Amino acid sequence: MSAKDLENLQREIASLAKRQGDLEDVVLEVMERRESAQERVTELTGRVSSVQAKVDDAVARRDAAVAEIDAEDASVTKEREIVAASVPADLLKLYDRLREKQGGIGAARLNQRRCEGCRLELDITELNEVRAAAPDQVVRCENCSRILVRTTESGL
Repeated sequence: MSAKDLENLQREIASLAKRQGDLEDVVLEVMERRESAQERVTELTGRVSSVQAKVDDAVARRDAAVAEIDAEDASVTKEREIVAASVPADLLKLYDRLREKQGGIGAARLNQRRCEGCRLELDITELNEVRAAAPDQVVRCENCSRILVRTTESGL
């Protein structure tokens, strides 16, 4: 082996040693980035678990509320059927028609001379007509057409 070959071999060894050092630096950098990414994954996994627990809690509360509403709806529907059976058919038909037309409310309480359906106060003429009506006579609000339910708080 000649001196020139030996010199070339030494340069190649130096070049390979430098390349090995560069690659080791790259490997260290990748390992650090991997470790940092793994820490971030752990942090985000914990946050996801926390959010999922909150979602699960909200879903459970929602489901409980829906079950409670369904039970109340069934109870109110049963009560309505019982009450509806005691109401004259023509009055029930009028009520159902008004209820459909008025967004679910066919009758409203007359409270302190105010219709609770439209929230408007009846004028004196309307009040006098309501006062003069027989207790079993159906009276209606002139503003919203709902059936007025008279009570002791009606202000008559």
